[in-house]
Amino acid sequence: MNPRQRMLSACLGQPTDRPPVWLMRQAGRYLPEYRDIRAGTSFLERSSDPELAAEISLQPHRRFAMDGVVVFSDILIPLIDAGVELRFDPGPLVSNPIRSESDLKRLEGSIESSMRPTCDAIRMLKRTLGDDAAVIGFAGAPWTLAAYALEERLSRDVLTLGSLSYNSPGLVERLLEKLAAVTAETLQLQIDAGADVLQIFDTWAGLLDASRFRRFAGRAIESVLARLPADRPPVILFARGASHLESELASLGAEVVSLDWRTPLQQAAQSLGARVSLQGNLDPAHLHAPEDEIERAVHAMIDRGRAARGHIVNLGHGIQPTTPVEGVGAFVRAARSWTPR
Repeated sequence: MNPRQRMLSACLGQPTDRPPVWLMRQAGRYLPEYRDIRAGTSFLERSSDPELAAEISLQPHRRFAMDGVVVFSDILIPLIDAGVELRFDPGPLVSNPIRSESDLKRLEGSIESSMRPTCDAIRMLKRTLGDDAAVIGFAGAPWTLAAYALEERLSRDVLTLGSLSYNSPGLVERLLEKLAAVTAETLQLQIDAGADVLQIFDTWAGLLDASRFRRFAGRAIESVLARLPADRPPVILFARGASHLESELASLGAEVVSLDWRTPLQQAAQSLGARVSLQGNLDPAHLHAPEDEIERAVHAMIDRGRAARGHIVNLGHGIQPTTPVEGVGAFVRAARSWTPR
């Protein structure tokens, strides 16, 4: 089975020879070849140059031969065309955050221009990789995009969005609907460019309880998926710190739910695994362990995930910048060497 088909089959709950493997943030600062590029360029320069973005995307695949290659970009890139003045220093800074109902008008219009470099990079990856890996596109979920759009520098507890959802819930709902259109267009443009799989990141959804998740973040994700064609690629949904939202996440219509490391994988596989495939969920800090320990942990994780209809081997969040390259190599080798017992 070729890697691209392995990834697609696992997403759809179809039989595979082994679970596919890739990692969130797999192109990044833990790689010396990426640090070489980073030293002479800004983030926006790297993400707005399709050839450079494609090269960065391919760096970890050359080293480790994952089954999926995620395009190098950022969830906030689409907001540039949506009237948000954004820069990275090094994290995202918004100079004109949304403050009122009138500001919502800035979120209208196409984001095609800001997404063009990412989509061109996806086309390059498709030509280069063929069936050697699934090309993964991604977008930020409306709730998470809203968290960034409302603050100049995002607060630790997403204070502006959280408080606004209580004192002006109607405004937040209208903001989320505007951002659902942004997220859907972000994904559609990547579908048109040839992405095989899509992931939606709802980084801040875990701050919500179940009822507020359903009202705000969950409803917005449903709106995103409803705007995409019926024959779209499989969608992976990831929410950090959201073990209390497992059932809600599985009910939104995505093919895969990605779990963070605090969620018991075996329990999730037994409760959700007939409805959706699962992704994850090793603690990213575990990649600092000795290589033989990483191998044991990965094999045990895969064994736990077998109760689900499909399982994608991944971390429970992105690779940490200080992660040893050897730890990543051990993780991928362990996933590729696993055999059923």
